[in-house]
Amino acid sequence: MNRLKRKLPLQACPTVIFAMGGERPKRVLKKHLEYDSPYNTYKNPGLPPGPIRFVSTQSINAVLNYTKHNYLYFSAKEDFSGSHYFSTTLSQHNAYAARYQRALDKAGIR
Repeated sequence: MNRLKRKLPLQACPTVIFAMGGERPKRVLKKHLEYDSPYNTYKNPGLPPGPIRFVSTQSINAVLNYTKHNYLYFSAKEDFSGSHYFSTTLSQHNAYAARYQRALDKAGIR
């Protein structure tokens, strides 16, 4: 919500992975960010044209009644738990992203 309010691109890797469909990478690389799709939030401003997965009632409620905060970025946690780190600054986000990238390297995910 904060990125949308500030008219910042969402730049969310999950939208790129969804857009790629059957070609889904195990690791999103810079070349994947150029994938041509209306779902690619690195190339297209605003929200994608539809959900990128089945949307639960809980997810809908979370958007409609979102908690106000200052976070602008998120990065997957390096433990592959599916949880994320949230940050307010690009430098903090980059530090979290580097942790995740090192974990991918260690796991041999290319």
